[in-house]
Amino acid sequence: MDSMSNQSNDELQTEKMINRVREFRENKLMTQAQLARKAKVALRTIHSVEKGMNCRMDTKRKILLALGLRFEDKELVFPSANPSYIDSLLNRAATH
Repeated sequence: MDSMSNQSNDELQTEKMINRVREFRENKLMTQAQLARKAKVALRTIHSVEKGMNCRMDTKRKILLALGLRFEDKELVFPSANPSYIDSLLNRAATH
């Protein structure tokens, strides 16, 4: 029985995407409600995204702009590549 519940948890984890929305929001000293208002999305959307649920590209764009970022910075907040690629992006952003 435990192996079945572990398998279900593993499957749920693969459906979730790791993102850094919460980190960027907190660095801007914003609440979830403030980010939702600024991005013009529902509060539950911000909550779901921060929990790792997937969202549409348009929603990502709205969140990025509300955080004061460019759409081109999406890999910093919504990484889709391997961690070493993300590290190189972060290093490049820090030097510019």
